[in-house]
Amino acid sequence: MASGAVPASFTVLKSRDHRGIGFAKNSDFVRVSDLQRVKFCRTKVAVIRNSTNTGSETVELEAASDGSPLLVPRQKYCESIHKTIRRKTRTVMVGNVALGSEHPIRIQTMTTTDTKDVAGTVDQVMRIADQGADIVRITVQGKKEADACFEIKNSLVQKNYNIPLVADIHFAPPVAMRVAECFDKIRVNPGNFADRRAQFEQLEYSEDDYQKELEHIEQVFSPLVEKCKKYGRAMRIGTNHGSLSDRIMSYYGDSPRGMVESAFEYARICRKLDFHNFVFSMKASNPVIMVQAYRLLVAEMNVQGWDYPLHLGVTEAGEGEDGRMKSAIGIGTLLTDGLGDTIRVSLTESPEEEIDPCRRLANLGMKAAELQKGVAPFEEKNRRYFDFQRRSGQLPLQKEGEEVDYRGVLHRDGSVLMSVSLDQLKAPELLYKSLAAKLIVGMPFKDLATVDSILLRQLPPLDDQDARLALKRLIDVSMGVITPFSEQLAKPLPNALVMVTLKELSSGAYKILPEGTRLVVSVRGDEAEKELEILKSIDAVMILHDLPYTEEKTSRVHAARRLFEYLSENSLNFPVIHHIQFPKQIHRDDLVIGAGTNAGALLVDGLGDGILLEALDQDFDFLRNTSFNLLQGCRMRNTKTEYVSCPSCGRTLFDLQEISAEIREKTSHLPGVSIAIMGCIVNGPGEMADADFGYVGGAPGKIDLYVGKTVVKRGIAMEHATDALIQLIKEHDRWVDPPAEE
Repeated sequence: MASGAVPASFTVLKSRDHRGIGFAKNSDFVRVSDLQRVKFCRTKVAVIRNSTNTGSETVELEAASDGSPLLVPRQKYCESIHKTIRRKTRTVMVGNVALGSEHPIRIQTMTTTDTKDVAGTVDQVMRIADQGADIVRITVQGKKEADACFEIKNSLVQKNYNIPLVADIHFAPPVAMRVAECFDKIRVNPGNFADRRAQFEQLEYSEDDYQKELEHIEQVFSPLVEKCKKYGRAMRIGTNHGSLSDRIMSYYGDSPRGMVESAFEYARICRKLDFHNFVFSMKASNPVIMVQAYRLLVAEMNVQGWDYPLHLGVTEAGEGEDGRMKSAIGIGTLLTDGLGDTIRVSLTESPEEEIDPCRRLANLGMKAAELQKGVAPFEEKNRRYFDFQRRSGQLPLQKEGEEVDYRGVLHRDGSVLMSVSLDQLKAPELLYKSLAAKLIVGMPFKDLATVDSILLRQLPPLDDQDARLALKRLIDVSMGVITPFSEQLAKPLPNALVMVTLKELSSGAYKILPEGTRLVVSVRGDEAEKELEILKSIDAVMILHDLPYTEEKTSRVHAARRLFEYLSENSLNFPVIHHIQFPKQIHRDDLVIGAGTNAGALLVDGLGDGILLEALDQDFDFLRNTSFNLLQGCRMRNTKTEYVSCPSCGRTLFDLQEISAEIREKTSHLPGVSIAIMGCIVNGPGEMADADFGYVGGAPGKIDLYVGKTVVKRGIAMEHATDALIQLIKEHDRWVDPPAEE
């Protein structure tokens, strides 16, 4: 792997081709006296050295992966790779609430009222506080809103509500200066606080030009820093993937590296002025990008010796199970690695509704850290922390002489497996429909979002011809039917996939099965390597990673990472399915959050080929939809329309929940299409970076429509805007009519 060394205070380099996943200049290293090409192993990297620094302190860098142009610190991004240990941070005071590793993970949300509506905002803040939030953020877009903030704060104090208030600032340094006199914390977006709104232009900077930009930022930002010091306020330097400046994007691209450097420009100014009461955030609507950005941020902070707390969040997550799943994937992944000191679950719902899932996530993270859940230490060489590379298991191949086609039992983009009961076999057509199969004259056929394989823990009796015919019809359309070894011995089902344990493999018991029987191996992941060695000598269709959900001290995520490390080191390319068995009577939100955290934390690193969720008392359709939502949230299998939907705030120009529901009702049948539904455009069209089409509030009662980041229609009356959006999708040949009801 390529590696190199640069001065420790020089956080980023710039590659010569200007595509910018590298590192750029900072205010301490303006004059570059020696830019040379240095060859490390077989990979060439650009290294910038500063002749004014003669010290020996260096930072070890390495390519994020073989052949990658992205150089990252060799230092790890978390305290431990084999167990959850909370990252040590300083304490930051937000009013009377302490943030940091010595304190509970704080939960927060944001008001949706018009900030000028003092009474309405005060009422909403009180409801939020009564639900148990620790901190509340309020949008402050202009002078009138800033003036209202004084009334809001005073009214809350008079009502004995001392919950800290955070001002959300974009584009308005004077407004930030004003509201810093009354609110407890200021959130600044480094992409638009001192820079203009991004025009998505590729800019070229000379050394002097770039330095002048940094000096401008310091001139605009320093007064706010001094004011926060004077009044004892806190600050969040909150980068958003969708609103990076043209300057940053020209150097680093629209990337996690750009997000980190954008925040560091502001952090260096704070440190220069000896202000340290601040936290960082790296938000994105794409959980994979969000996770990579936070990891890179922490790795860079480790290089610098910084210990500032983290505010975690997936922005524009959406509503319902979709929003909870995206948040669980992003936030839960980081909490599992001990990262995060305050969190917000951004949902297109009322802010009070965000508190409960937020609390569930926080409790999950704190419990994992308290118990230091993990596995025995192991060396990790193959997982990629900073750039996504999927480990794709070898899909089943057809063997000569086989009666059925096994190639469809797994899906190349990610598989969904479901546990089926004997009772469900009593009504075959209902079962086929619940598996999302298409029916033609009562016969099942696979479709885009059909379950790939099923687990049948009990086989029907040999004389139950109807149930066995129903299973044969599923097998005939290449749906895998997995059953335990003992069941297959007692009541053999032709062409079934037989689930065996490592013990059954090691004992040789499985050899009594007919020759050519396809095997599925169930593995915990925390076994001794000696026990895993049997995997080298067998041929399996897939591995089910199944660690009991009730394990107190053993971490499912770390056990799976250990398993994948073993497979990689031994060149074993079995597909791995994350098999999670939930306890009875688990709350739906806990199931979604548990699945998003325990499987999502692996899938965002490209580790895993599918999901099998078991919960005996949960609705079958809910489990199937949750499974597909998880794969889509991890940017794997796309089976429905993707929505990037903001959670609403005081800037929102229409009823976001109502309009979002209307758009979803008419467009949810368009897999592969991504639609952004945004209450305003404050963060710029880059906020919709992942979307094909955008529906954005442009003025009260008026909607602007976007294709990608480009506005194509302005000022559409809201009552006609949804139809106009559909017409726009049709004009770009992305529309299909909804399927007819069967």
